[in-house]
Amino acid sequence: MNSNPKTGITEHERDVRHAEKMAKKKAARDKIVATKTIEKGLLIVHTGKGKGKSTAAMGLAVRAIGNGMKVGIVQFVKGVWETGERVVLDKFPELCVIKAMGEGFSWETQDRRRDIQAAENAWQMAKDMMDDESFDLIILDELNIPLRYDNLDIDDVVKELQNRRQMLHVVVTGRNAKEPLLEAADLVTEMAMVKHPFRAGVKAQKGIEY
Repeated sequence: MNSNPKTGITEHERDVRHAEKMAKKKAARDKIVATKTIEKGLLIVHTGKGKGKSTAAMGLAVRAIGNGMKVGIVQFVKGVWETGERVVLDKFPELCVIKAMGEGFSWETQDRRRDIQAAENAWQMAKDMMDDESFDLIILDELNIPLRYDNLDIDDVVKELQNRRQMLHVVVTGRNAKEPLLEAADLVTEMAMVKHPFRAGVKAQKGIEY
């Protein structure tokens, strides 16, 4: 069998070495996985300036529904928008409850007291869902926005999230997540904006943004 002139080894020898290397990696990985025995509800935060925070959360909702889990979604900013994911999720009324509690972004309402009241109403809905033991996963979409503007008390929100039932998963989305929430979270993902078509004059696209 011909050998590679650069390495001096044949393709067969290379395949054998690769198999041996991967076997060692698998053994090491299996050993690590075996030590992970804790099962608990996770507090997950999707933040950052990049696109995809709510999209990723909706992906988790679909995954949970596929596993027979019940999902609750509270939208803190978005009103009853006609989005592709909502059309899909509405087809599973027994496993998914969506409450659109927002009235738009602050620059749209231009009414601080109205924004605070909307945030408080949405947060009460979120607490009611967390108290309902039928839910397995709750998504608090754009919660970070009212927290950023101090329309909700961050300490109260974090305390409630930490005191939720043990096996309840909660996902919080929105840019500019505050440090107390990041510290309390089990999983934090920051979406980095590298390039976005909006900056090139491209408007929101059906099936991509909504």
